[in-house]
Amino acid sequence: MAKYTKDDIMERAKELAQMIAETEEVDFFKRAEAHIHENEKVSMLISSIKGLQKQAVNYKHYGKEEALKKTEEKIAKLEAELDEIPVVQEFKESQLDVNDLLQIVASTISNTVTDEILRTTGGDVLRGETGAALAKGGNCSH
Repeated sequence: MAKYTKDDIMERAKELAQMIAETEEVDFFKRAEAHIHENEKVSMLISSIKGLQKQAVNYKHYGKEEALKKTEEKIAKLEAELDEIPVVQEFKESQLDVNDLLQIVASTISNTVTDEILRTTGGDVLRGETGAALAKGGNCSH
């Protein structure tokens, strides 16, 4: 018999999200993002890239392949310049750290649910088979 409802789980998910929002990783991300917005060179480069991206869309729409290629090269050059700025590198690293944390949480939840299903059905966690699959002979064809 079910012990928890979907609403119970969503409430706990919100609590977990709040906990994640208060981690060192997220705090560092917020500070790095603030530094990005305060940096004039970064703002100028981002603005230039956005303008060139709009041009690229127009060139692509009108089939102007040569102009599109040159614009894409300019965008790539500006993006490379942007990536060399330490505050941008810090920001990207902080994004990766937060994404890693979220992936760990998602994987832990998924693996724990799977293991619990296997355990409660009398299955074999090491083989990844439920009790029903084992009873059937363990050779599930799908």
